[in-house]
Amino acid sequence: MTPLTANDSSDASPALTTMNTLEHLRQSTVVVADTGDFKTLREFAPRDATTNPSLIYKAAAMPEYAALLDQAVADNRSAPLARAALLDRITDHLLIAFGLEILKIIPGRVSTETDARLSFDTAGTVAKARELIGLYEKHGIARERVLIKIASTWEGIAAGEILEREGIHCNMTLLFSLPQAVRCAEAKATLISPFVGRILDWFKAKHQRDYAGHEDPGVISVRTIYNYYKKFGYKTEVMGASFRNTDEILQLAGCDLLTISPDLLGKLKADTRPATPKLTVAAAQASDIEKLPLDEKRFRFLVNEDAMASEKTAEGIRGFVADIGKLEAMIEKKLG
Repeated sequence: MTPLTANDSSDASPALTTMNTLEHLRQSTVVVADTGDFKTLREFAPRDATTNPSLIYKAAAMPEYAALLDQAVADNRSAPLARAALLDRITDHLLIAFGLEILKIIPGRVSTETDARLSFDTAGTVAKARELIGLYEKHGIARERVLIKIASTWEGIAAGEILEREGIHCNMTLLFSLPQAVRCAEAKATLISPFVGRILDWFKAKHQRDYAGHEDPGVISVRTIYNYYKKFGYKTEVMGASFRNTDEILQLAGCDLLTISPDLLGKLKADTRPATPKLTVAAAQASDIEKLPLDEKRFRFLVNEDAMASEKTAEGIRGFVADIGKLEAMIEKKLG
């Protein structure tokens, strides 16, 4: 599933000028849809799809997907479990239900998130990931088609390292800094999702100014991570995520993958600007970036010293926990 490359735009055919920007972007980057909405997936035909508690909550609240929620509740409501455990079980089955439907539409992988309340619990995260993969496998889905999303805390990355050794592939999310990315690569994570737009949000609020193009702090962060991985030969894929505008996306053309919201996919499809690759393996290997030695103490120190990374990671975890709560409240109402 290695993305196509387009490192030399000089030999591009005239037909490229008739492509829309989304089509042009696909020439150098794997396009992923950041949604749980099946209609969007059919419209934009991404290779992969990513979900999280916020997206599943939003989708589950839509009338057209009520049947999935009703079925998850009906299938599990009689399980002899305490209320909290029952809610957890139904939530897992709902996540898998969405994942199964998504996999009927896309040719590649779906990312399914673990419970964000386990972000600092290595053993708990490993157990949850095994449960989710087990549910997929009961429905005949191979592990290669599923990425388990885990927050990029020290404990989360440790869980990912264990899971990858078991053949359970991980998408390390809520990632805002090079130390987090380096540790994920050393743990042999399949993929990371650095959050471009949330980094931009922090810097705009902190410095009360706008950033555009190559100076966008989120773009710079992903470019640095991409260059580091390609410079030192890591196999972990880089998937830029959480975009605020199409300019950020175009600045990262050439990245292994980019996961894009339906709104921005629509804007790219309506655009005609070329998506000339800005990230290339050749440029990365020629960069002067230095190796970053890490152990647990240094990892925790460096992330703590990075106010943006520490604040946005914590904020992201709290946000996903809140949306899990909303999802459980929706299930509770169905249970009666």
